[in-house]
Amino acid sequence: MAKAVGIGGVFFRTTDTKALAAWYETHLGVTGFWMQEAGPTVFAPFPADTSYFPAAKQWMINFRVDDLDGLIGQLTAAGIAVETRPDEWDTPETVRFARIVDPDGNPIELWQPPAG
Repeated sequence: MAKAVGIGGVFFRTTDTKALAAWYETHLGVTGFWMQEAGPTVFAPFPADTSYFPAAKQWMINFRVDDLDGLIGQLTAAGIAVETRPDEWDTPETVRFARIVDPDGNPIELWQPPAG
């Protein structure tokens, strides 16, 4: 059976494509043709009434990160608010999460998955 083999792109609207692309590159290291590291990708539709991310948004992107504490420090130093809820989001199985919002108000989840 033919099937999808990975995420080929993430596309969304903005009023300032250059500024938003620069923000993602500066703060997350994500470029236009970004070669991501191999690892798990979760594809999970959520119920329409979920409170896991803002009701006004249809999607939330999740980036795997290699050093959540280091990235939180960099983002905070750049004046970007970082939300963590260790008692609610972090577990031994999934490890750690944090959330930020891009300049257009799009929610971004940062995930440091289990090693190995």
